[in-house]
Amino acid sequence: MEASVYRLFLLFFFCLSALHQTNSQPFIGVNYGQTADNLPPPSATAKLLQSTTIQKVRLYGSDPAIIKALANTGIEIVIGTGDIPGLASDPSFARSWVETNVVPYYPASKITLIDVGNEATTFGDRSFMLQLLPAMKNVQSALEAASLGGKVKVSTVHTMSILSQSDPPSSGVFAADHADILKGLLEFNRETGSPFAVNPYPFFAYQGDPRPETLAFCLFQPNPGRVDANSKIKYMNMFDAQVDAVYSALSSFGFKDVEIVVAETGWPYKGDPDEVGATIENAKAYNKNLIAHLKSMAGTPLMPGKVIETYLFALYDENLKPGKGSERAFGLFKPDLTMTYDIGLTKTTNQTSMAPQSPAAAPTRQTIPAPPQTILPSPTSPSDKKSGQTDVHNSTPRSASLAHLCSSLSVPSMMLFVSVMFALII
Repeated sequence: MEASVYRLFLLFFFCLSALHQTNSQPFIGVNYGQTADNLPPPSATAKLLQSTTIQKVRLYGSDPAIIKALANTGIEIVIGTGDIPGLASDPSFARSWVETNVVPYYPASKITLIDVGNEATTFGDRSFMLQLLPAMKNVQSALEAASLGGKVKVSTVHTMSILSQSDPPSSGVFAADHADILKGLLEFNRETGSPFAVNPYPFFAYQGDPRPETLAFCLFQPNPGRVDANSKIKYMNMFDAQVDAVYSALSSFGFKDVEIVVAETGWPYKGDPDEVGATIENAKAYNKNLIAHLKSMAGTPLMPGKVIETYLFALYDENLKPGKGSERAFGLFKPDLTMTYDIGLTKTTNQTSMAPQSPAAAPTRQTIPAPPQTILPSPTSPSDKKSGQTDVHNSTPRSASLAHLCSSLSVPSMMLFVSVMFALII
């Protein structure tokens, strides 16, 4: 009897914890780009973010107005700097940068990470890429001099093109021409406890294989799955496949202990005529189902139970970005602060159903003979950027399943659930 009551109290507090987690969603962030001339003022954006369950914001720069506006909100902030040559060549420049862009605002503004460069390892200029590690080290030293070492971490962001192979996920490997540079960066990540940040975009994988079953695979929809011939794991969505390809590359390199963070992922709600699948229905389905997948705490097949910190792309459209039409159509919110589409991020609607959203009807041209199934890397954006099979849906840890159950309950429903369990036990 006493043991049963003890277990009941454990269940009650576990559910309270899960309920708090679903309200805050601490693993979900959003990218806040500013390549636009019609964005609302930072103060309005800060209020908007506080009305949502988003707990993290990633900036591509260090706009003081935004950093100030986010002060005392509890929202974690990632800031960025692109002056790699200056930071690499002059430690005093790095100290000055930290004294100007971090020290005056911390800790009221909860700066947690500095991205030195964005997708710098995809530019093709080896001499430039070789400056990345010295720049990161100088920023780290400047943080330590300001007594912020360990409080604010330093990293950089990569596209999926750093992998020379990603299909199947278990064969993920880094491109040979990046190997020496990446080794140094990963050693830095390990030594400082900073994350390895990547930008997986299932949308771009779908562009290279535009079949209905691929769309379902990319949107977390019911689909036959894809079996990794090496590991015998069945993958049920492209996001897990891409992230596990990165994990495999890290493991083969001896750095599987370095944390992976998804710095960008998203789906455009419109695009050019040749950008198949860029619809508002698909954008809503991808983002909503991604959030549900993260909230389930299932992790990925190679990292079960591990919730990947993920930053959605993006908070707003950036109407001045060059490139294809989709580049200017990733925004979750409009400049007038209304939602482009609802994916349940607002605090008043985050308890709504997170059932998988159906994809938009596939264009008839998708019935052409299918190319080989591949997991394609996300290209650099013009503007920046059988027996033995394991089904990922059947490999969720019991604790994750219970947390997902509890997090789906409102407070009254949870109390009723616990009361019923208590009555059954006694």
